[in-house]
Amino acid sequence: MSEVSSLPHSHALPPLRILIVEDDPMMQLGLEQCLEDYPQLTVVGQASDGYLGVEAALKLKPDVVVMDIGLPRLDGIAATQQIKAALPDVRVVMLTSHTTETEVIAALSSGADAYCIKGTNVERLIAAIAAAQEGATYLDPQIARRVIQHLQPPTVNSNIGQLSQREQQVLELMVQGQSNPEIAAVLYLSPNTVKTHIRGIMNKLAVDDRVQAAVVALRSGLVK
Repeated sequence: MSEVSSLPHSHALPPLRILIVEDDPMMQLGLEQCLEDYPQLTVVGQASDGYLGVEAALKLKPDVVVMDIGLPRLDGIAATQQIKAALPDVRVVMLTSHTTETEVIAALSSGADAYCIKGTNVERLIAAIAAAQEGATYLDPQIARRVIQHLQPPTVNSNIGQLSQREQQVLELMVQGQSNPEIAAVLYLSPNTVKTHIRGIMNKLAVDDRVQAAVVALRSGLVK
């Protein structure tokens, strides 16, 4: 994972306490060093297997857990389920080498808020943390389209053709896996304006979250 000293719009991140659950000591160290380059982020603990990860989450009550899937004793998907059951407000960002649709969907079904691929740059990981903190679902662009195309789309609403030009632009960036701060930067909008557009998109498409909006966009041809 490449080290980045600063990230555009990283000031949008509030102070966040991070727990790292990763069994590779070198990966643990690299993650801690990268995350602590951002003054808003504080690594409050690390765990090397799923059971210890759940224990640490219950004890430390972090804002965000960065979780691997392939963990000893208890895998990251099961650990995420247990953490979310006990601490529903804690955000979980999967950071893993596992990329199959089944694993991604299982992770999201377990309550994970974001899914990143190991080897991604730090900017992507920070974007995933930011999106999760905002309550959004983030999929790494490497897998987003492939996974979304395997999901069953919600019923398409008759308002689907009534998106404004700006909503269409926001929707296209959502499908690319971009977070609200990234969309705001690309379109020269404030984060609050982006949130307003996303609410409008979800209302018009009759969906409940960003992933469903992306499914409708791809299946209906709104975004190619």
